[in-house]
Amino acid sequence: MPIAISNDVKISVDTFYQNDKLNNIEGNYMFAYRITIENRGDFTIKLLRRHWDIVDSIYGVSVVDGDGVIGEQPILEPGESYTYVSGCALISEFGKMNGYYCMQRQIDEKEFNVIIPEFQLIVPFKLN
Repeated sequence: MPIAISNDVKISVDTFYQNDKLNNIEGNYMFAYRITIENRGDFTIKLLRRHWDIVDSIYGVSVVDGDGVIGEQPILEPGESYTYVSGCALISEFGKMNGYYCMQRQIDEKEFNVIIPEFQLIVPFKLN
């Protein structure tokens, strides 16, 4: 499980290959990822935006930016955590993702970035 801690925020990632979501006509490989965001700091924080660098071994690099995650902008008190599940479709059987969240301290509205650790997206039958 990839883990990163930056600016008093811990990010943990679990990935899952979604074989039942495979679209054989287009040749896409669907992956899900579950991310847990844990506020280890002394201040209440809010997730404002996300930035993803998605690498597909055939397609290349895609950049995705947007507000919040899965339509939410969670607020985390010190010691609280937030978990969500999302997904990514690749053209190839191999890829990876990494990025960062833009967070905001609620006490003074100071913005800061939190690293999302790189994680691999590999279909299980290619791991043999």
